[in-house]
Amino acid sequence: MSALTFDILRLLSDGAFHSGEALAQRLDLSRASVWQALQGVEQYGVEIHSIRGKGYRLSQAIEWLDAARIAAAAGDAGKRLSLELFDQLESSNSVLLRRAAQCTSGTVLACEWQSAGRGRLGRQWLGNLGGSLLFSLLWRFEQGVAGLSGLSLAVGVALVRALRLAGIADARLKWPNDVYLPQGKLAGILIEVSGDTLGPSQVVIGVGLNLRLGQMQQQIAQPVAALGQPVSRNQLLGLVLQQMLLVLDQFAVHGFAALRDEWQAMHYLHLQAVRLLAPNGTERFGVVQGVAEDGTLLLDEAGVLQRIHAGEISLREC
Repeated sequence: MSALTFDILRLLSDGAFHSGEALAQRLDLSRASVWQALQGVEQYGVEIHSIRGKGYRLSQAIEWLDAARIAAAAGDAGKRLSLELFDQLESSNSVLLRRAAQCTSGTVLACEWQSAGRGRLGRQWLGNLGGSLLFSLLWRFEQGVAGLSGLSLAVGVALVRALRLAGIADARLKWPNDVYLPQGKLAGILIEVSGDTLGPSQVVIGVGLNLRLGQMQQQIAQPVAALGQPVSRNQLLGLVLQQMLLVLDQFAVHGFAALRDEWQAMHYLHLQAVRLLAPNGTERFGVVQGVAEDGTLLLDEAGVLQRIHAGEISLREC
């Protein structure tokens, strides 16, 4: 998407009609340039009404990300963050990984749109312009990579805490790194770790969260969900970052063990029958018994308690 397209969409973000002539004058260009810049925006999840004599209007107003409002919503945690906002990135995780050596712990890259967002197991992560939260956080630990087991689960606890603070009472977790509403998947977590076995280590924590679905829903093969009530993007991102820092501080001292009971209380598949899918297509069945202190799944498989590591395994309801 061009920078001009973003400029025009920002002028339309109030949800009112704006004539092509008025937009062209504001941006010092031709009406034809305005028309051209708005072609194809539907592929980004943006719907524009164009009516002769009235002009252009967004079907839904966009609340653009605002660093000051995000930091204010994060409270004291906002003072520990270095927040950078972008109109678009290929992937916030990929960019932050490349820049990690030059960034301080607590650096956050958030963007309105990702052209090549990534999820777990190499899957693509899709989002809507103005209808998603797409961001990555860099964090450094004194302990080594081996001491970070269960970190994705810990981050999930932070997301559900933040959602509940924002009034989303029915948010739940699914092992190992997804957030669900009753309608389907609401958010995903992608953690990429580097460092030494004994330490120190660093992680880039990527999060994608759906506020609204739009046409994106037609491109996803599994049930997905979005927030079913108006929530400020800036307020929610601030709350998420606030809770993430609280959890990361706790994790750095006590590991996942200190968050285990809270995570299990949030897991919507606890004590439920499930099937595990391996990359080669084989399946295993059992009943979820919880998680261990390192975040591995505890599964009762035909009367035998098994420990399942995340790896390439996918967990599904029976």
